[in-house]
Amino acid sequence: MNLRTCVTPAGEFVYGIHKPQYRVMNLRQQDKIESLGLVEDGRHHDNRDNFPPVDVLADKGDWVYEIANVFPFRGTTYISRSWADRKALAPASIFLAATPKVSLSKVLKSVLGDAVVSESQLAAVFKTLPAPVRLALAATSTDEEELERLAGLSCEFVLDPDTGRPQGLRYREDEHGTRRPVIHDHTFFDAVGNNPFLPDDYKETMVLQPGAQGNSEIVGEYRLASSPDHATHVFEYLRRNSYIPWGHYAANMANDAVRYRIGDLTAVDFTGLRHLYYQRTYVRLAEELGVPIMARWKCLSCEAIEELRQKIAAALIAHEAGFSSSTASIRFCGTIWGWNYGFDCAPHGYRLHASHQQIHQQYALVPATAVGCRNGVENAGDEFHSFSCGDMIAEFINEYHQQTGSDFFQDYLRAISNNQRMDGLSNGRESLVVYDDDNVILFVPKAQTSQWELQLMTKNPVGNIVEADSDTRNSLDKAMLIGLRVLTGLGAKMITTIEYAQRFAMRYNSESDAEQHLLYIFLPRLPESPGGFSEAQLRWISGHYPEDFAAACREQLDDLHKMS
Repeated sequence: MNLRTCVTPAGEFVYGIHKPQYRVMNLRQQDKIESLGLVEDGRHHDNRDNFPPVDVLADKGDWVYEIANVFPFRGTTYISRSWADRKALAPASIFLAATPKVSLSKVLKSVLGDAVVSESQLAAVFKTLPAPVRLALAATSTDEEELERLAGLSCEFVLDPDTGRPQGLRYREDEHGTRRPVIHDHTFFDAVGNNPFLPDDYKETMVLQPGAQGNSEIVGEYRLASSPDHATHVFEYLRRNSYIPWGHYAANMANDAVRYRIGDLTAVDFTGLRHLYYQRTYVRLAEELGVPIMARWKCLSCEAIEELRQKIAAALIAHEAGFSSSTASIRFCGTIWGWNYGFDCAPHGYRLHASHQQIHQQYALVPATAVGCRNGVENAGDEFHSFSCGDMIAEFINEYHQQTGSDFFQDYLRAISNNQRMDGLSNGRESLVVYDDDNVILFVPKAQTSQWELQLMTKNPVGNIVEADSDTRNSLDKAMLIGLRVLTGLGAKMITTIEYAQRFAMRYNSESDAEQHLLYIFLPRLPESPGGFSEAQLRWISGHYPEDFAAACREQLDDLHKMS
């Protein structure tokens, strides 16, 4: 098999091991031996080991495992054995420490004394903080009063004259009559507004209230009171002038249902976020296919959504088979879905993740084609096929089937089921599976592109959400929330989740026998894995065996079950 993948038709994972032994000719011209400091007993510690007198013989090099990703377009993962062996001794060590308490105000008062540091002096200190220090504090402070002070420096508030609490922002008209909020530093404003410890009324005023982020129309809504003290409320915003052609939609938790952490998100909340994705996709496709939609100015019930999905699936089959009365081609034939959970930026202003901390999801439909152009001139004869990330999976599994005669996803599922540890040990931690049910499986991929990557996959050949019935959608939603809770329970603060889906029509008009499965990938961003030249070459470095990370995830899932 010429394909670069770690999955074989035998339903096994295959990978390589580098066992380096080599000699290095010494071409150094001179020594520069000097003291580096003192040992505890007063003796000097020098750098003579850096200046060997002979050629260097590296005869005990660390083994490195090389695992081609299951999908060739996602590169290759490298695991250093010495790092991974240490983690294998204690999988519970795979976690990130909790955020420490941070308050500059309390530090100043504890050092100088409460009586010495007045409110006016604190105000003067914060007003004169260097911009990088101020930005770092905005992102990391856990002191509510301090964050209120910082928020007041980032923009201009309209305050309630009786309570002093924010009622809104001040706006200014430009020369075109456009009203914009008075924000002194947008990066600083975003950092404060996205800090989970900022009081909710400030969050609402700065970023959550409809209209606070612009004039995007609200075109959908999910509302449900799951208990007397907990209501789910999600708004669906239309992003007209989007970086995604033909616009995209954003399902945001509403300003009266503030959720800044996955731990604050209930199963009902998550159902609401996903419900709007299913509803919008099905409604848009129904309009394309001429399927009647018996709804206006309301949220469709789960039963109505499933009924509409079945009609769309039947209409797609009829359309592709040529039985439809409509001869027009379908403009949109795929989905984009994803979200960036977590916000952060470095003190020098580099955004590290996301544009909005508030829990949300973004989705759109992918057009089949775009207008072809050459040298700035439109040419109707040049049909340009639009990109969808699921297409890369379709191309690969078709080639896999042609070369092997085998179905890739069935082989992948068997390889996961048959998995053995990479280090050859039998310690009871052979499984890659974190959670599964009759419809889906949540697992650690053999070759992780993020050190904490998880994948969620349908067990049956369900290629997209048009093919996903109610049970499958419920399973996907439940497992997705489990994955996010597990990762955040381990300490992940920034997670990108994306969907790899098959185009709607491919099941019906493709000559290939390859069956595509709907796949979601969770990619946490870790402090020591910022992305560099290795990652730019699709070479992913990991410090643990995937089996040990799966064990850490299962332990976290057990803890979550005990808490509930």
